[in-house]
Amino acid sequence: MAGSPKTSSATVLHRSLAARDLGQDGLTRLLDCVQLPDGTVISTFGTGTHPSAFLPDGAPDCATPLDLREISGAALVITAGPGALALATGARLDMVPVPAEPELFAGLNTIFGLRIDESAAQVAEGLRYHALHHGLHAALIVCRAQDGPGFARALRKALADTVLTVVVLDSPLPLGKPDHGPMNHPWYAPDAPGKDRMEPPAPDPWRSDLAELILFESLKWRFLSQARAVLTLDVTDLLLPDTPNAFDRCLTARHGVILLAGRRIYPWRVRPQAEARFGDHICRQFDARRGIARWGVAPAKAGLQNTWRMVRVAYAKPDPAEVVPFLRAMAIRVPGRQAGELAPKTSLIEDPALLALSQIFNHKPVRAPASAPRPAPQAAAEAGRTAIVTTMKNEGPFILEWIAYHRAIGVDDFLIYTNDCTDGTDTMLDLLQEKGLCQHRANPWVPGGDLKPQHAALQAAESEPVMQNCGWGICMDVDEFINIKIGDGTLRALYAAMGQANMISLTWRLFGNADVAPYDDRFMLDQFTQCAPEVIRKPHQAWGFKTLFRNIDIYKKLGVHRPKGLKPDLWDQVTWLNGSGQPMPKELFRNGWRSTLETYGYGWVQLNHYAVRSAESFLVKRDRGRVNHVDRDQGLNYWFRMNHNADRDTSIQRMIPAMRAEYDRLLADPHIRAAHDHAVACHRAKIAQLLQTDTYRTFYADLTGTRMQNLCRMQHHFGSAVFAAGPEVIPPDLHLRDLPPGFFFTVDHVGDADH
Repeated sequence: MAGSPKTSSATVLHRSLAARDLGQDGLTRLLDCVQLPDGTVISTFGTGTHPSAFLPDGAPDCATPLDLREISGAALVITAGPGALALATGARLDMVPVPAEPELFAGLNTIFGLRIDESAAQVAEGLRYHALHHGLHAALIVCRAQDGPGFARALRKALADTVLTVVVLDSPLPLGKPDHGPMNHPWYAPDAPGKDRMEPPAPDPWRSDLAELILFESLKWRFLSQARAVLTLDVTDLLLPDTPNAFDRCLTARHGVILLAGRRIYPWRVRPQAEARFGDHICRQFDARRGIARWGVAPAKAGLQNTWRMVRVAYAKPDPAEVVPFLRAMAIRVPGRQAGELAPKTSLIEDPALLALSQIFNHKPVRAPASAPRPAPQAAAEAGRTAIVTTMKNEGPFILEWIAYHRAIGVDDFLIYTNDCTDGTDTMLDLLQEKGLCQHRANPWVPGGDLKPQHAALQAAESEPVMQNCGWGICMDVDEFINIKIGDGTLRALYAAMGQANMISLTWRLFGNADVAPYDDRFMLDQFTQCAPEVIRKPHQAWGFKTLFRNIDIYKKLGVHRPKGLKPDLWDQVTWLNGSGQPMPKELFRNGWRSTLETYGYGWVQLNHYAVRSAESFLVKRDRGRVNHVDRDQGLNYWFRMNHNADRDTSIQRMIPAMRAEYDRLLADPHIRAAHDHAVACHRAKIAQLLQTDTYRTFYADLTGTRMQNLCRMQHHFGSAVFAAGPEVIPPDLHLRDLPPGFFFTVDHVGDADH
């Protein structure tokens, strides 16, 4: 039978650890020294203290240790009574124990948790909820900040109408990791976006992640040994309403221990100037994967001899059936921040259960906006026109093959952005636009601006009728060809197979130069059939994908690899397939851009990526620069990463007759023929010009030499660090060796290659 608090109103007491710095090697700090009712003294020492710092047999005029134990990188010393401790150095350490107070929590359902800067009103609201709905009697709150006495007074006032026993425990020393910043900063919020652009906060051991993990065992003996049941929940945590009583389940669990499994919850928005409340937290992440593990214990049943640690009770395995869910209110834990700073807004969805919980708190939260997809036929095959949006610079010789091929498989519209062309690309596209074959626009990209060329073009494309009104859309490049392997090889066959799916990812198959050095005005699909194996996870670019998507307003904007800006309340409307027609996991719905061993597929469709073409054409590509990475040189490392010749795939060639018919029809127009011939002449002239320079002659010799030809059939032998560092780190004779199938080579390297 559960006990009850000793008074008819809240009892809020303030206590402190008897902590002090010791400042010795192997003896860092005293955390607490407690005398139990039977006279036993338990002393706990901080992280970095080893039991070997103490003489196991004591010394004259010193207490003799009954037990010396290492716990979580710290030390616990048990003696039969008070007295100094004899140190291995020959010195003695005077100890003044404080009396343990297990009677404060005897027979009570207790929460044991941490507080950083949460206000008394916020903490009181959580405690009151647990008292009313879960039978909470008491709480031990470790106050990490330096405001323990003031917080205790404020909490006493906030809980005046609630029957609870609360001990607020603080420490004269910081308990956190000394080199870490505060846990209530977004940098340490597990789901916070943009950490790669975030400045890490300054170290703050008063608020950083707990370093003194022995505290759980220490406070068991000082306060909690007689509690009926203890749940390790922080002040931002809530048990779910209308669930079996977690305290009771500790008593009924086979070993007296249960697992607490938490997930983070968020507000959609907190009203200006208002402090976040539990009732504001009406959203969760639809694609959340990482949870929080805590535990509950019935001390007497689990056995006090079993050590309490942060993540478990030693030798007391929780019953897998006894898992109790809880929630962590992140806007209370990380105060003063917008929800989008704590988790991507595109991941947050309103949860009806959390809305109901807000009513329990008698709170009216700010609701998330409701969205609806654009009305459209459900069948993929009935969606309407297919449009490609792309960016180009000096791609003139390759435009007609690309357009002819994609028209042959069923693409209806092309929206093409160009900038700084010198080979007739822009004039050819103007001509094709006049003849109704594409839409050509000048790229609004501004050198030195915030947007890269491709992103600037996509932003502009969102206002273009050709993209606004298409049924299917995709962003892809002129060196990428949609290779449909089912039916008659057309988009019509692909859409028919997709049923009612509204997205399909086309995973790259990287095609190499097949040792072709000179540029020839012939179909790339004829010339380049050597490629990467289907299963190749390194370099990470090898399994990048582009995505065909239905234009039904589930996403807000165009993206390079897939549409972006998911409307989170429509996440369950996404029906996304991989290239073999298998469902893609929801974890990729927001920002995935590459396939994995679990998600790749080439059975229905793949994206043939001819990133390098011939060695001579690659010279021009390097001189031109990259469309989406204008500050990166396309040198030998790019050639090594993207030029794969280990395998062979000719599946796309069945579409060459249909492509040739369309290509010939285009070239029958004398103006288009003249524009193409001009682009080819410019390309050849540029190659000749570049080969007049020492730099490019040397570079061309490297591309076409035996070393690179061999290495570009051996990429499967190398680790990701080799691709980042560049081929220069590979032993100079490796390309000449007969390597066994399982051979693997890598290096230590951080960052991207300079070339």
